[in-house]
Amino acid sequence: MSPELSRPRRASVGLDDRYSVAMDLGRIGIWMPKRFGTSTVAEMEALGYGTLWLGGSPSVEEAVPFLEASTGMTIATGILNVWQHEPADVAAARAVVAARFPGRFLLGVGIGHPERTGDYTRPLATMRAFCEGLASAPQPVPAGDMVLAALGPRMLDLARARASGTHTYFVTPEHTRFARERLGRGALVAPEVAVVVEPDPGAARAVARTFAASYLRLTNYVKNLLDFGFTDDDVAGDGSDRLIDAVIPHGSPAQIAAALEEHFAAGADHVCVQPLGHGEPPVGDYRALADALLPDAR
Repeated sequence: MSPELSRPRRASVGLDDRYSVAMDLGRIGIWMPKRFGTSTVAEMEALGYGTLWLGGSPSVEEAVPFLEASTGMTIATGILNVWQHEPADVAAARAVVAARFPGRFLLGVGIGHPERTGDYTRPLATMRAFCEGLASAPQPVPAGDMVLAALGPRMLDLARARASGTHTYFVTPEHTRFARERLGRGALVAPEVAVVVEPDPGAARAVARTFAASYLRLTNYVKNLLDFGFTDDDVAGDGSDRLIDAVIPHGSPAQIAAALEEHFAAGADHVCVQPLGHGEPPVGDYRALADALLPDAR
């Protein structure tokens, strides 16, 4: 494993401070559904994970218990769904949280999926208007305090223009390289990477396919995979071995560390891992991965 994986540093160092994330994310974080609750937050922080990304379309207010359960860890929404909120309300709530927990809350905002939103029209225009609403609110959200979920080139351009960068999901290192090239130096690229800590390839792929099945029925993820060299056969059903192995690394903690290094080599500043298949929350996986990814953090 490269020692760079465990070296603490600011998540993004930019040529223009407007595009630099305003808080320290560390190099390795955890992506966790909000339903898992706060019971493991203090241990995650003690293990050395720099940021906890909350999934499940959390609101700003839902991040507060996780901030209360930690002392220095950054908490991020991964992501707040724009269809469910008004930008002025989000900006006001963020201002309260930022004042109470200075330098520890990152607002991640995203457009969601057409299959899961009843009125999904003009996603880019909707996201642009939401960002404008956050910036023009009575208590505006600074660009350095937010990231956008982005896959395609135009949404990545918006992330560069209106936020500190992007938080991507269900992507390969090739997409991380594309995001870095599109955003340029100075913007944050922070992919989520689901992993299976399991040495048996067949067992690991079974877990990964259970996870991947729902995402392979969402048009934005499928289109992105096809754009990056996968075929219709790869995305059919629950995914080919080639696709599953590329998107959801598996194996020993050391093997997973090597797979994450591919994202860093492609331009990621921060990677948040989502361990699968060993409980909710998968405490044993958090510990085993920390031993491989963060040996000097404790």
